[in-house]
Amino acid sequence: MKSVQADIMINGSVEAIWKVISDIDGSVNVISGIEKIEVLERPEAGLTGLKWKETRTMFGQTATEVMWITEAEKNRFYATRAESHGSVYISRLSIEEKDGVSLLTFDFSAEFETIGAKIMSFLTGWLFASATVKAIMQDLEDIKKAVEAS
Repeated sequence: MKSVQADIMINGSVEAIWKVISDIDGSVNVISGIEKIEVLERPEAGLTGLKWKETRTMFGQTATEVMWITEAEKNRFYATRAESHGSVYISRLSIEEKDGVSLLTFDFSAEFETIGAKIMSFLTGWLFASATVKAIMQDLEDIKKAVEAS
């Protein structure tokens, strides 16, 4: 399993950050790397069970992945899962207030399940990790900008 973590301090309340990160429909207007969001399933209440297609450009190519929220606690965190090309991707966005500012942390891990995915990870894992951290940091910067502008 490969995993990366990044975080950012945001001058905003936990509630303001939650409002931005939990608005999956509106994330296309906040996160510059997202080109399109299509909600597939919406739970009756809360975020757990929300499922959507997300289209992004990464590595110079457009890719669409189906993602869903596996667990969430309002104003604290949510976790997502996606399965693609023999791999399982788990993400977690969490918020913690510290000294009058909020810390937004993004944890990402990839588990390679098929032989093909394991070989690709071995051959290009360092490149994938570097590009993933860069994309995560851009997402965090975009979220910070949206929260601090409101």
